Amino acid sequence: MNRRELLGAVGALGASVAMGAGQANADGHGHGAMSDDKMMAPVGNHHLHFCGIHCAKKDPRIQIVTQHYCGGVGDGMHQCLLYDSSAKNARLLGVEYIISDEAFRGLPDVEKKYWHPHTYEVLAGGLIAPGMKPDDEMTFMKALLTTWGKTWHTWPDPTTPIPMGEPLLMWSLTGDGQDDPKVIAARDEEFGVKTAEIRKKRIQGIGYDVPAVPAPKDIDVIGRQWTASGEDKPTKV
Repeated sequence: MNRRELLGAVGALGASVAMGAGQANADGHGHGAMSDDKMMAPVGNHHLHFCGIHCAKKDPRIQIVTQHYCGGVGDGMHQCLLYDSSAKNARLLGVEYIISDEAFRGLPDVEKKYWHPHTYEVLAGGLIAPGMKPDDEMTFMKALLTTWGKTWHTWPDPTTPIPMGEPLLMWSLTGDGQDDPKVIAARDEEFGVKTAEIRKKRIQGIGYDVPAVPAPKDIDVIGRQWTASGEDKPTKV
């Protein structure tokens, strides 16, 4: 994926930004030398929403359903604000940066360990875009497939009243059997989807089988997209 491809996928949605501050300005309630909508421009850029399940790299048993609100920045990179729900008072969990596979390959190994793959999440149905039409979602997922994400949760446990403890480096599910069935079931119920059905459609629509990469044994493991060892290439179906 490059920025043009992902932005093209997003553009197909006909997405529009609904900003409260912008509405206030339109109603004549803006003030100051700069209009409210310009002041809120960085927030307004996060117009793309999708949902995924993050796990802590140091302990993959820690799994959190995470709402992503993303926008493009620079050439070939996207940045996302992460929340624990899509409600108005949702907790801000942290941030994620998304780059292309080409950009990831150019990173030094000391940096690569912070970036997780999205291949399994896309093909196994862990990533969904509830607001998109099915065809648009498939287009978006194809663009997201080989990207990499760097994610920090500064609110490690969203059940606490305030953020407690050090930030967590989050990871992705990378193979079957790693997910917590209760977390998947809760996500599916919330959005009225069935992960098993999504998985079948993604495999058929994208043409690759789901990856089989084990969970990282320690914090320094560099992620792989498709296989546990050898050449890291997909298996066609």
